[in-house]
Amino acid sequence: MEREKIILGVKDLDIHFELRGKTLHAIRQISLDIYKGEVLAIVGESGSGKSVFARSFMGLLEKNGSVAGGSIIYYGADDGQEVVITSIKKEKDFRKIRGREIAMIMQDPMTSLNPLRTIGSQIMEAVVLHQKVGRLEAIKRTFQYLEDVGIEEPEIRFEQYPHEFSGGMRQRVVIAIAIACNPKILICDEPTTALDVTIQAQILDLIKNLRYKYGLSVIFITHDLGVVANIADRVAVMYAGDIVEIGTSDEIFYDPRHPYTWALLSSLPQAGQKGEALFSIPGTPPSLYTAIEGDAFAPRNPKALNIDFVKRPPAFFVSATHKVKTWLSDPRAPKVPLPSAVEKIRRGGMM
Repeated sequence: MEREKIILGVKDLDIHFELRGKTLHAIRQISLDIYKGEVLAIVGESGSGKSVFARSFMGLLEKNGSVAGGSIIYYGADDGQEVVITSIKKEKDFRKIRGREIAMIMQDPMTSLNPLRTIGSQIMEAVVLHQKVGRLEAIKRTFQYLEDVGIEEPEIRFEQYPHEFSGGMRQRVVIAIAIACNPKILICDEPTTALDVTIQAQILDLIKNLRYKYGLSVIFITHDLGVVANIADRVAVMYAGDIVEIGTSDEIFYDPRHPYTWALLSSLPQAGQKGEALFSIPGTPPSLYTAIEGDAFAPRNPKALNIDFVKRPPAFFVSATHKVKTWLSDPRAPKVPLPSAVEKIRRGGMM
């Protein structure tokens, strides 16, 4: 894609946390471009750094967290100016980015909504703050946002409180608040995790529809590859604070190259065999308190090469849109057959 279509650029990003006198290296030199209008899914196990990575775009790291190196540049400002987010120091300057340019939907809507205020007042607050309109116009737009997220009878729902809504409806309200900020980038941090499968599908369809209606770039964070199969344009696979593989949705599902991506795909229920136990990834992720030698996934990878334990792999280009960090993609590496579950997905087009 042409550079003018990049809305957010990340270059060699390092993020550290200081905990009990020790340094935790949460993000390890990540470089990534996010394009206007795309849905980028960031997938990985809990603790892989997905949420920390996305929160850094809005300056929402905990007080003991800091950007130790690299840059995050926002290219979507209306005045055409580049905003170097990693250079922002003052809270008032971050407020120009949060909500107005980049908004976030959290995992648990009950922790995002004020139980003592009506649904309407909470959406209206975002409208007034970010769109600079009067009360009557704000009420009118709030009704429209409620309709946009699929909540019927908005005039009645406007006066109700969060406890009067189901979990799925509360998540729709949180999405409405994010949209009311009129952002260009919407970060969805595991927005369907606490919902049942039917409601999950509805929320995913809603996000897809809002993406087109409002011209959003969407960053969708999840630990479940299956959730993003039909929503993501591109998928970035994260492990131990690094993006180990990135490509189009079809490339990740049907031509995966990293053993960790193979493991995630093998863990999907639809990849299992009837009568057999579901696959689970052996071992545990590495400690990020100590320096990682070689490929971080090597100790859990039964097909690891000797070099995986010694030297960190560079990014190999599989195609113009597909990159992977594994020594198995080096031309000198031996050919390793795909796991049967991954081969099953490739053959059957199950996703």
